[in-house]
Amino acid sequence: MASVPPVSRDALTHHLTIPKLYLEHGGIYEIPRFWFSYFPMNVTLLYAIPLYFSNDILPKFIHFAFALGTAALIYRYLLRRLNTHYALLGALFFLTIPVIVRLSTTAYVDLGLIFFLFAALLCLFDWIESDFRIRYLLIGAVFCGLALGTKYNGLVGLFLLGLFVPFIYSRYRGSQASEAGKAIGYAVVFVTVSMIVFSPWMVRNVLWTGNPVYPLYKSFFSPQTSQEESVGGCEQKKSKGMNHFQIRRDIFGESTLEIALIPIRVFFQGQDDNPKYFDGRLNPFLLLLPVFAVAGIRRDARKVKTEKTMMLFFSVLFLLIACAQTSIRIRYFSPIIPPLIILSMYGLYYIQTKFEVMPSMSGSIKKISIFGIVFFMLGLNGVYMVSLFNEIKPVQYITGQVTRDEYIQHFRPEYMSMQYANRQLNNDHKILGVYIGHRGYYSDIDIDFSINLLPGLAAAAGTPGEISGMLHEKGFSHLLVNYGLFNMYADNYTDHEKRMLAGFFEKYAVTEFSADGHGLIRIKNPTSEINDQ
Repeated sequence: MASVPPVSRDALTHHLTIPKLYLEHGGIYEIPRFWFSYFPMNVTLLYAIPLYFSNDILPKFIHFAFALGTAALIYRYLLRRLNTHYALLGALFFLTIPVIVRLSTTAYVDLGLIFFLFAALLCLFDWIESDFRIRYLLIGAVFCGLALGTKYNGLVGLFLLGLFVPFIYSRYRGSQASEAGKAIGYAVVFVTVSMIVFSPWMVRNVLWTGNPVYPLYKSFFSPQTSQEESVGGCEQKKSKGMNHFQIRRDIFGESTLEIALIPIRVFFQGQDDNPKYFDGRLNPFLLLLPVFAVAGIRRDARKVKTEKTMMLFFSVLFLLIACAQTSIRIRYFSPIIPPLIILSMYGLYYIQTKFEVMPSMSGSIKKISIFGIVFFMLGLNGVYMVSLFNEIKPVQYITGQVTRDEYIQHFRPEYMSMQYANRQLNNDHKILGVYIGHRGYYSDIDIDFSINLLPGLAAAAGTPGEISGMLHEKGFSHLLVNYGLFNMYADNYTDHEKRMLAGFFEKYAVTEFSADGHGLIRIKNPTSEINDQ
């Protein structure tokens, strides 16, 4: 499923587009019109290597490699704590979780974040088991720093792991003043090393914007510009929108109880490409089986109790923080999946041991019961994989039944218009994408995106020709328009904006190419029109 051309949203918007622009420029450079170009890029920069050789499918396998690495870490841990069967089952369960499968077929970065944060957590386990040898703490801090440099969500992981360090050390070594000082010192070391590893991206952003974690916390670092955005060199004020809880209440129509139950609902109601249902899918057994892991915690050895407790608190707190801080997408809190996988295996093991001591159950019934749980658990993942396979349709592309262009066009109907522009236009031209979703990877012509620029210019214009003139002043020679979305949202424009835009499209816009509801439109220069007359 990863062996097809990239068509996923964020890959075409960000994770492939920015490395492509860096390669064309000959190095990393500031791209102010793309706010997401300020994100940390430890994994994204890896994609520049295959892109240099004109291969945009291999980045998916680089991303998938982090899933395999995480599965190997799960296997290693469970092999040491349980047995080979549970180690293999845990690795398989992780690799078939719906959101992991989906991510494994894309050139995103979330699997890198999952791997680095889980490796950091396991290093803390090794730190405890080795009687607090500094080596493991430092290795864990390096992994945590790599997570920070992969995606800003890693900041939540740094916060939680940084809290775990002094808490765990104090529990094992006592609360005397000298030991308390060491506990705090270890936490400072962990956080400092993590930030040093992360620092190149912070330095870059400070030099460019004055904000080390731009575009986060703009109101703190640069309050005077926090409500502005640049579109085609034009500063536009942005109104404060609803937060994601208000969106769920007012747009999705969810009750207060439904909103409060989101941390539980995410395990049952996920749907791909549906923001109401968290844009992804998990498996309910990730919630159900860990309950049994906690139920059996009393009889565990001290180190296992500590590890279970850390994984439980990491998962719960990460989930709650992620749900409170940003729009709720399952991949935004995906680092909780490996700890929940391990807790699930502990839970299943606990159920098995309870069955074994039940004299009323025959041996065959016990085996069938455990097999039934495993079958149902993996079966849910299998059903999803089949549906995703049918959605992606990789066989048609791999066997040559459809060409690369035909495959991409099926999923991204703006592609043919972009390809026409690539053939017919040159570096002197610039395109404004309207309702294209910032998907600029397949455009070799300079392209910018805005859904607000056209109505903004129409509102300020006295004649339709002024819209054309202002677009040319901003360097735009063409529009790439999603007709359906533009017409739908144009119903909300004012009468003046509608008149101006109607006149603009009638007199100053020429459709050069159109296919599948998208078109490339040349903008006439009103000055040239007057001179010709």
